[in-house]
Amino acid sequence: MNVKNQKNIIKNSLLAAILIGSLLSVVGAASAATPDDWPMFHHDAMHTGVSSTAPATSDHLLWNFTTGAPVGASATVVDGKVYVSSDDGTVYCLNAADGAQVWTYSLPHRTAISSSIAVADNYVYFGSYDKNIYCLDASTGAKVWNYTTGNSVQSSPAVSNGHVYVGSWDGSLYCLDAVTGQKVWSYATGGLVDSSPAVADNRVYFGSADKSVYCLDADSGAKIWSYATGNTIQSSPAVVNGFVYIGSHDNNVYCLNALNGEKVWSYQEEGLVDSSPAVANGYVYIGSGVLDSNVDKNVYCLNASTGEKVWSYQTFDGVYSSPAVVGGYVYVGGWDGNLYCLNATDGKNLWVYTTQHSISASPAVSNGVVYVTSWDHNIYALGTLNTNQSANGIENWIIPIVAAVAVVVLAVAIISVRRKQSSKAHPS
Repeated sequence: MNVKNQKNIIKNSLLAAILIGSLLSVVGAASAATPDDWPMFHHDAMHTGVSSTAPATSDHLLWNFTTGAPVGASATVVDGKVYVSSDDGTVYCLNAADGAQVWTYSLPHRTAISSSIAVADNYVYFGSYDKNIYCLDASTGAKVWNYTTGNSVQSSPAVSNGHVYVGSWDGSLYCLDAVTGQKVWSYATGGLVDSSPAVADNRVYFGSADKSVYCLDADSGAKIWSYATGNTIQSSPAVVNGFVYIGSHDNNVYCLNALNGEKVWSYQEEGLVDSSPAVANGYVYIGSGVLDSNVDKNVYCLNASTGEKVWSYQTFDGVYSSPAVVGGYVYVGGWDGNLYCLNATDGKNLWVYTTQHSISASPAVSNGVVYVTSWDHNIYALGTLNTNQSANGIENWIIPIVAAVAVVVLAVAIISVRRKQSSKAHPS
């Protein structure tokens, strides 16, 4: 074989390897944020509470896992793993298919964790009553860094564009570098920040116990606008189509213009609104809680444009859980200990699953299964796991096959070149 032909073989082999490598990169990128993932509180950085994954159509119990204390935080589901924190001061990583424990991380003093976990780029982020924001390795549970604020952190982190946004009871919202944990900026409000920030269009939106909704520049932390409600805000905003939807302890659900903070409409419930809204297909879904002797007990569906009530469904106690909407189903927990599955169009009760204590956390839905936590110390997996896709995602079988093909192509090319060289060096 002449030198030119040898070069052509090597060139073609390298091109094949590059092509296969590109395919691997695409598959890998897809696996980082698949439609089946529920990577943070209320699904995404905008806190829409909506996913395109397969819905859970039944209350069939697949498994439950018992922690050492009540669980008020919502579950997170990424790449076939379920991440959940508990008031026992521990973060648990479980297999989504069967609930088997993969790893745990316990805080030094076992202080409670009510902050829901966010997972991004193989890192786990959460806050704790010990005043810290933590980052763990998602594969091993090893601590990567922690950042200390001035008070307890019950706000759930939102991760966007390499930054972690989270509130603290010291009254500030923090923006940290997602890799190093270094503070980029902080913004002080006049009250504690329980609300989980929503990030959209390079702006950060959140509520404070000082009764106001804030909009900040995501890069600098500079205030763009604020809107004063009539009472404390613990609800987290959802930002959809240029509007901010949020609840307040003044019993109202608000729709604000995301650009300037002007009120578009408000809807008054009969109890305080801790629940965070989910927004899907032109509708707002939200629960109502207790204010003094007023117990509303309802899940509401409102017209997202006008605020008019479309339907309501009454539970047996207050609703502090934030609804999740998937494929025409609304999933929401009640203080009565029930997980409700409602028809998104008319509010009809499709099924109910009863736990042994109150539910304040928000359901997470992934691949035909709804994951919900309860104050009875458990996390429950209900539904039917989609068997057309493994719990760890389609990349689990694509990547090994493509990698094997790449190895074979390169091996054949190298053997071919060496044989020709050997034949030329030792003619018969």
